[in-house]
Amino acid sequence: MLTTNAPALSFIKPFLLFRFRAFSTSPRTISIFPATKLHSFHSRRSRVCTFIAMTGNNATAGVSSPEHVAGKWYSVPDLRLRDHRFTVPLDYALDRDVSPKISLFAREVVAVGKEEQSLPYLLFLQGGPGFECRGPTESSGWINKACEEFRVVLMDQRGTGLSTPLSVSSMLQMKSAKDLVDYLKHFRADSIVNDAEFIRVRLDPDAKPWTVLGQSYGGFCAVTYLSFAPQGLKQVLLTGGTPPLGNGCSADSVYRVAFEQVIRQNEKYYKRFPQDVEIVREIVKHLAESEGGGVLLPSGGILTPRVLQLVGLSALGSSTGFERLHYMLETAWDPVIVPGAPKLLSYCFLKAVENFLSFDTNPLYALMQETIYCQGASSQWSAQRIRAEYEGKFDAIKAAKEGHPVLFTGEMIFPWMFDEIHALKPFKEAANLLAEKKDWTPLYNIETLKNNKVPVAAAVYYEDMYVNFKVAMETASQIAGIRLWITNEYMHSGLRDAGGKVLDHLLGMLNGKKPLF
Repeated sequence: MLTTNAPALSFIKPFLLFRFRAFSTSPRTISIFPATKLHSFHSRRSRVCTFIAMTGNNATAGVSSPEHVAGKWYSVPDLRLRDHRFTVPLDYALDRDVSPKISLFAREVVAVGKEEQSLPYLLFLQGGPGFECRGPTESSGWINKACEEFRVVLMDQRGTGLSTPLSVSSMLQMKSAKDLVDYLKHFRADSIVNDAEFIRVRLDPDAKPWTVLGQSYGGFCAVTYLSFAPQGLKQVLLTGGTPPLGNGCSADSVYRVAFEQVIRQNEKYYKRFPQDVEIVREIVKHLAESEGGGVLLPSGGILTPRVLQLVGLSALGSSTGFERLHYMLETAWDPVIVPGAPKLLSYCFLKAVENFLSFDTNPLYALMQETIYCQGASSQWSAQRIRAEYEGKFDAIKAAKEGHPVLFTGEMIFPWMFDEIHALKPFKEAANLLAEKKDWTPLYNIETLKNNKVPVAAAVYYEDMYVNFKVAMETASQIAGIRLWITNEYMHSGLRDAGGKVLDHLLGMLNGKKPLF
């Protein structure tokens, strides 16, 4: 069981910064597991060159092939972009000619004027699971920093964005829940890494190893990359993305520490906005007393007390989340402008609640969330089971009746969501099958990680609600040579919030600007 006895913030420096390096000595041959063998594209160099989409140096990637179509350059302020579409196997365990195919989309980004320069590649792996990589609107933030020295690749992970997106409507094409589950099993980190390798050797005619930057779940994928295809990696940068490595299903241990951190985040929120304690209690009472136990949402779903609690997923763990939640709660009630009219929740508030949740646009997240912790074992609705261990602390109706603060939940998916959230209802049976599925393939190879030779730097956020600090530290102890930057200056969204500072710091840890001491 994972527990944390970390001191409260008041007992540490306002900005807690320290670095850590782990070492491992005995070399060992990398073990590639047969069930989800990551294809060695190097061994197919002759075939790869046949379909290569560019020749010479990096700048000539505009030629198309059956497996890779490169678009023309276009512009946003201070950046030049080019779209790439690849045709990849759904199942890499099958012969490439036999496997069904899906489309994979990646956006190449460089600073203006650098289109023809030979630059090393940096692959960005987005958080998730089930979220696309948003295109930049200008040169700012970490992308601005990255484009100083890299050719950035923004890949929509399979099933998201423009990579054969698994939307509510597209998944309804499946004839049965079993068919959907059989399809979804190919949308985890092992397949994402295979996709990355497929892209790498087609973007670069020399198939050079590249830098990978993994944010949150993207970091989980990067550690899978380190486990099974380290030959494709020059260096790895992790931001809030060090996964639990345990065999079986690690979800129970993850959620036990996650619920503890969520409770602390709730306490912080109500300390900052004490007036919201009563507002939330009144909303919960209103919902519980409404016909059907809730109020109809604009999308057709029902806002119940426990659906309201789900806004904590976005509000409690990222920068400005507290403020956005508070301002949303300010709009909760319609004014009574006609004497005797009932007190009702406002449309503005109901719409804002839906905007906090993204299950209608990214249903893959809800379906796959617990599977990211599974290796050869089922999750059995882990978050729901662990929630029951807290003896009613997260019972919103009970808290409202007894005059206690109503606690919001965090990054947890519960089975009842597939009854109460309109967009998820068609996938209830598939969600149950995924929760029961046991034969999940391995995602990490601890022996390989212990003998890692790839330079790795990780930003570990001390008060991260999504990736627990102690879990991150235990994982780091298993990755040879990793350097850690531990800070409470940023939350989980530090890469996005800090401009180029987080990326610059991690690169400095690996390029000698921030030496060991």
